[in-house]
Amino acid sequence: MKLDFIDLGKLCVSKANMRYAKKAPDVSDILPTVRRRGVIVPILVRANCAPGAFEIVAGARRFHAAALVAQERQAEGQEAEPMPCAILEAGDDADAIEASLIENSARLDPDEVTRWECFVRLVREGRSVADLSTTFGLPEVGVKRILALGNLLPRIRDLYRKDRIDGPTIRHLTMASKRQQREWLALFDDPDSHAPCGYHLKAWLLGGQSIPVKHALFDTEGMTGIIADLFGEDRYFAEPQTFWTAQNEAIETRRAAYLEAGWSEVVIVPPSDHFHPWEHEKAPKRKGGRVYIDVRGSGEVTVHEGYVTSKEARRIERGDTVTAIEKPNRPEITGTMQGYIDLHRHAALRAALIDHTGVALRLMVAHAIAGSSLWSVRIEPQTTRHDAIRESVENSKGEADFDAARRRILALLGFSSEEPTVSGGTADTSGQGSNLLAVFARLLTLTDEHVLSIIPVVMGETLASGSAIIEAVGRHIGMDMAPYWQADDAFFEVIRDREVLTVMVGEVAGDVVAKANAGEKAKVLKSIIRNHLEGAEGREKRDGWVPRWMAFPPSAYTTRGGVGTVDQAIRAAASVLPVEDESGEDDQAPSLEAAA
Repeated sequence: MKLDFIDLGKLCVSKANMRYAKKAPDVSDILPTVRRRGVIVPILVRANCAPGAFEIVAGARRFHAAALVAQERQAEGQEAEPMPCAILEAGDDADAIEASLIENSARLDPDEVTRWECFVRLVREGRSVADLSTTFGLPEVGVKRILALGNLLPRIRDLYRKDRIDGPTIRHLTMASKRQQREWLALFDDPDSHAPCGYHLKAWLLGGQSIPVKHALFDTEGMTGIIADLFGEDRYFAEPQTFWTAQNEAIETRRAAYLEAGWSEVVIVPPSDHFHPWEHEKAPKRKGGRVYIDVRGSGEVTVHEGYVTSKEARRIERGDTVTAIEKPNRPEITGTMQGYIDLHRHAALRAALIDHTGVALRLMVAHAIAGSSLWSVRIEPQTTRHDAIRESVENSKGEADFDAARRRILALLGFSSEEPTVSGGTADTSGQGSNLLAVFARLLTLTDEHVLSIIPVVMGETLASGSAIIEAVGRHIGMDMAPYWQADDAFFEVIRDREVLTVMVGEVAGDVVAKANAGEKAKVLKSIIRNHLEGAEGREKRDGWVPRWMAFPPSAYTTRGGVGTVDQAIRAAASVLPVEDESGEDDQAPSLEAAA
């Protein structure tokens, strides 16, 4: 095989080429590159029966793209460039077909991560987004979409490259901060957790409600509180209340403009209702047609100009006059004035609240229980895919004691004893905060002692399992696990490390027994530990034993590391928290009364 440059006029597509067809193939994807850089990779050709002519075995699309570019240049008075060719030795059609198949099969489109790596190198060499768009035949937004992958953590890019993350998920992850990306990866790696993907991931990032910026009727330039994906295509409001305040003002402004333009009536259809086209018919302004402004819960607003109801349309056909829909009296203040009033009252009230610590305490507890548009409280789910672990926790003394306290608090608040939680279960979906008001009103009737008894249950339900705060609180109150935990079947089922089990034997049975059984299998070591803890098989009973991992503070059995409680305890220790004395009173923290 030798390389040479051959004029386009001496080339034709061979029937042995896998892309041979009478109709020219679509070359729109490679045409921009060929137009800018020419054909870079040589095509495969072999000698034709005609003197000096060659037929193309592989590379038909490059040839057709080059031919189109040649026509463009000839129209401008320029000469066509010859094609770089790899000339095969003379052979039969089978050789040519085989070469065509191999060449085309090997030509796989690069994945987006590989493209990102190449694009980054080109940007560093001075290429702009417009240059990349022209060279590779991609729209500029497509180039930005690929470059945006650089803002993701390397591990997330690698998961995307390996098809372990789909396109919608990677798009939403570009809206996440580095901290949120790390939290998502932790959920992805945890076999007992579920990492949200696709639409659920967007809800996870934005706290449940996502209103696209594209639905705003007002100018969002320079506004804060807007989250955008790094592809530059999707932008959302982080605070729905901020959106609706501005959106309602814009709707009112548009309504006033329609009335000024001579429309007899402008009807605002709230999110709780819908404008149904099949229940209305078109009618001009002069015949009483109305404007309907249809507002959706998603923030989208659709304006329907010149409509009346179907019944009114029949009356118009008979020559009757359409009367205006009965509407409430015009409010005495505008939406803008309402915003002015609300903000000043809010500023004054929160300043006055500083002198009412008891009310503020009850207000905070009410928010933690019922939530609000600004408070998002989630319950620790205590989930696991391991049935034995789930049953073990459900039957533990700690869970039983906490459930008893929770039932007392539910009764104190006037909730049903069947409610699974005190917090989160009474969230208000109306958007008017009725549940929050009810809980706050109930708390105002309770004594300080009762309110303080509610707080530990609310905190217990919303305390994240496996977090550093668990270690910090446990260290602060001098937590002792022995009264709450005893080794059960689930514990012995999930522990398998022989090195660790040998050390545990030493803790419950003594060093002599541990050394004598150092070479035994895990099953035997577990049996020795269990017998000592239960006082069975003639073994001396060992009371109050707790594995090092579960103690406060925790420690490891080996130098291998990888113990989550130990890692979190190190983080908690860095905070240097005060420790309660034996009476249970913190000698460094002021009392509630003193703080008040």
